[in-house]
This record gives sequence, C-alpha cells and structure tokens, in this order.
Amino acid sequence: MSEENMSEEQQQKDTTAEARSAQHLNYINTVAALSIAPSGVGEELSEYVAQAVEVIRDSGLPNETNAMFTNIEGDLDDVLDVVRDATLKLANQGYRTGVVLKLDIRPGFKGQIHKKAELVDKILNK
Repeated sequence: MSEENMSEEQQQKDTTAEARSAQHLNYINTVAALSIAPSGVGEELSEYVAQAVEVIRDSGLPNETNAMFTNIEGDLDDVLDVVRDATLKLANQGYRTGVVLKLDIRPGFKGQIHKKAELVDKILNK
C-alpha cells in the first residue's frame, strides 16, 4: 500500500475513533492494559498476538504495545468494543483465548496513556 493510501487510511481510522467518542455524551476516559493470547498453539504466540494487536491499532484509539501488554486509551465503551473485537479475532478462528484486562477509569481526564509515565519520569528525575 502506498504512503498516500496509508495516510488516507489512518485519517479514516482517526475520524472513526473521533466519531465514536462524539457519540458518547458522557465521555469516561479509560486506560486499559490488555493481553490476549490463544491456548494450545505451542510456545511461540507472537503470530497470534499480532492479529489481536492489529485489531487494536486499526481501531484508531491511542495505543502502545510492550513485551507483556497493549495499552489502549479512549471512552470506556470504545475501549471495551476494541477489547471484544480483538478477542474475537482469535476466538472466531476456534482458539481457546485468554484475556487479561486491567482498566483505569478516570472521568474528566484525557491523554493519560502518556501522562502517567511522564509523571513517574519527572518524579524519578528530581
């Protein structure tokens, strides 16, 4: 896919996430730490995890992936929709799918996916 198409695709995803958030009269900011993986497929899970992460990234919600979890931020309903969709990506293929989910629900805030780490760094650098 060309860079131009990817840019248009990303813009569409961003617009979709904004539209979903605009539908909620009571935006409830949520940061989720999410791990999704199938059981019984062997030792290496990266191929399967990548499928779930792709769904999350395609959602247009702010996210970041580390060695253990993918963090997602958005309205509570949007985050839970993405969790469901990413889980079903594997479950619909017939895999027994394990989900670890931790939610930090903080009404009145946004941008916490990065601000939390920045605050800890600031404290450590005193």
